[in-house]
Amino acid sequence: MTRTTDLHAFLRTRRSVRRFKPDPVPDSVLKDMLHTATFAPSAHHRQPWRFVALTDSTAKERLAQTMGAEFQRDLEKDGLAQANVEKRVKKSQERITSAPLVVILCVEMNEMDAYPDARRKKAEYLIATQSVANAGLQLLLAAHAEGLGGVWVCSPIFAQASVQNALNIQPSWEPQAMFLIGYPIETPEARIRKPIEEVVKIL
Repeated sequence: MTRTTDLHAFLRTRRSVRRFKPDPVPDSVLKDMLHTATFAPSAHHRQPWRFVALTDSTAKERLAQTMGAEFQRDLEKDGLAQANVEKRVKKSQERITSAPLVVILCVEMNEMDAYPDARRKKAEYLIATQSVANAGLQLLLAAHAEGLGGVWVCSPIFAQASVQNALNIQPSWEPQAMFLIGYPIETPEARIRKPIEEVVKIL
């Protein structure tokens, strides 16, 4: 039986990994990770998460090019120097294309409760996206359990329509995040956490 201390150590050793070996993630491992991700808690138990997994290099290249074009437009609007824009866009595209596995995490609102007023509509959307975020962390922990590394990337939320178009995702699946996953070249050191006293209030 796994000891509590071992579980804490496992959770605390997950890292955000951005550089991967070229080895593919086996299909059986991918399916196990996605299955584990679906055991996350969700509001009303509606399970509003949806996953789009990319292992095909053509699909990853299409996603990288589409997101890169939108990223470039945004950076240019921000007034950045062209050389800096091109450098940042190229780096973001290479991260996508070099990852053995890319998973787009989406929220599906069709099965959530419907309300006539704006306040509760907003709240329902928030609890759905919170549920999806739970599944995202569960996916990263499942990858960690398989000896894989991964990183949570928020950029799809800035380019939802572009991501949907690039991957032919139905409109009701709203992209929320992207996970780059693979066998790590190296495991980063733990980054400094804020002191518990700074982030916790116990009454």
